[in-house]
Amino acid sequence: MKRLLAALTVLVATAAVARAQKPVTQTDAVEVTAKIEAIDHNLRLVTLKDKDGDMETIYAGPDVKRFDELKVGDTVTFRYYESVAYVIRKPGQPGSAPVDQAAKVTRGTGPKPGGTIAKQETATVTIKAIDPKTPAVTVLTQDGRTASFKVDDKKNLTGVSVGDKVEITFTTAVMISVK
Repeated sequence: MKRLLAALTVLVATAAVARAQKPVTQTDAVEVTAKIEAIDHNLRLVTLKDKDGDMETIYAGPDVKRFDELKVGDTVTFRYYESVAYVIRKPGQPGSAPVDQAAKVTRGTGPKPGGTIAKQETATVTIKAIDPKTPAVTVLTQDGRTASFKVDDKKNLTGVSVGDKVEITFTTAVMISVK
């Protein structure tokens, strides 16, 4: 839940521009439901409790237009989607500068507050390992982190070797609904 809520906070606070690619994608979704335990209307803080009893307080910034409609006892569902798309770059080719794209907020129109927040980032990474059976790749980011991603089509690994530069676009989206 903390990862999800942290991603939500980052999505709301970040800004940049979107761009198109010819991607290969793999998407995963995570759903978290929590009950509103407390609301601080002055500070715009909402305390949520999940099914395991874990509590988390989040800030509902000014983008949350229907904040005053939230009530203690409401159930909030977060559906978090993360997909990875990549374009293979030839070894030795210069990489493009990482691009962060605007967090796009789409407000819900239903009787209760809700909406979707989506963000896209592009970065050039280095292939650290390839698992052709799954298929999946492990990459090293420019800031030294290691991450693994499934590859949608095994054919996209043809000609890819450890050490190659790959451009990866991460698209994250959080859909929030209140019941």
